[in-house]
Amino acid sequence: MTHAYSEDYLSDAMKNLGEAVDYAVNLCQIKMDDFFALFISSGIADQFGRGVPKIVAGLSGTELVLEVFRQSGVQRAFPGPQDDYDLSSAYWCGWIIAYYQWYSGIPFRDIFQSVSAEALERLYPTLHETSEEKCVDTLNRMILRVRGDSKLKVQRIARNFTQKELADRTGISVRTIQHYEQRSKDLNKASGATLSVLAQTLGCRMEDLLEIAVNEPENGDE
Repeated sequence: MTHAYSEDYLSDAMKNLGEAVDYAVNLCQIKMDDFFALFISSGIADQFGRGVPKIVAGLSGTELVLEVFRQSGVQRAFPGPQDDYDLSSAYWCGWIIAYYQWYSGIPFRDIFQSVSAEALERLYPTLHETSEEKCVDTLNRMILRVRGDSKLKVQRIARNFTQKELADRTGISVRTIQHYEQRSKDLNKASGATLSVLAQTLGCRMEDLLEIAVNEPENGDE
């Protein structure tokens, strides 16, 4: 399985994002959803998700928070660095979401479109002592539950095409289109030619048809 970045950085990444969320929430008194929104909008989440060494391992949790605010143009007084961290619910949320993003390769922006920080924190009582594999499985199911219609179906309906009309225009069978829309076949793994003809017919980009890839835990993954 291909993960977001080298596993060499994973332990530091989980620890540092855990500390960052704990510092932001418990010392800076920032709502967790607000911190993650700034983390994403600042561009730091994209760098973290690519495993940029300076971001995932070169900064402490406190420094990561300060960098998020600096990049966001937020000016305020901050408490001093936190030295000791208990396994608070905030720490766990940062710790486990760093693992899940590394494991799945899903960008933080896409994760939090499906799972709010509040929903993530509600998992703490039941999952904070379980394995990372169990957490991955739970987050996968949460994301799949809220995804709704496939992107192909959304684009087709927006163009007022029936499945048969789309099939006639593209040369792709109605049954295949049904499988893609029901996600019983993975459109992400379709040929470039298939994605291209669908996108051209629907007047969208190929990327607009791709689904968030949810990786299932494999035996031996932790």
